[in-house]
Amino acid sequence: MKKEILLSIAGLHMIEEEDGNVEVVTAGDYYNRNGKHYVVYDEVVEGLSGHISNTIKIGDNSLEVMKRGLTNTRMIFEKGKKTLTRYQTPYGILDLSILARDVKVEETEDAIDVAVDYVLEVNDEHLAECNIKMNIRPREAGNLSLQTPEA
Repeated sequence: MKKEILLSIAGLHMIEEEDGNVEVVTAGDYYNRNGKHYVVYDEVVEGLSGHISNTIKIGDNSLEVMKRGLTNTRMIFEKGKKTLTRYQTPYGILDLSILARDVKVEETEDAIDVAVDYVLEVNDEHLAECNIKMNIRPREAGNLSLQTPEA
């Protein structure tokens, strides 16, 4: 895979019969170290000055998301495991727990696709059933497709 990539992230969060879709396409950088895939990109938050530096670490069946800047957190998704983290935002700190039901990673020479199905709790209260799909492609390919995960 080339160093310069395009990343698409599509997420669905089911909260009490309502769904919230998140769709993002952004440029980033890719590298592979010790058998793990890394994607690094910056995120601008509308209405706030500053940005968030994101690092995504992808293993065989795991995903780790680290955010630094306006928000700070380290979220780990491992199939069948519940992980705890603190999510620091400009508005306060949230205690999160993430139960990853399934983590699928498919890779080819020019693509990496990740699908995660998880349960999100905030301050020990069930918040949402969530799905995330990520597509990583070389920047010159330009053939990303955002596909919102199905509920």
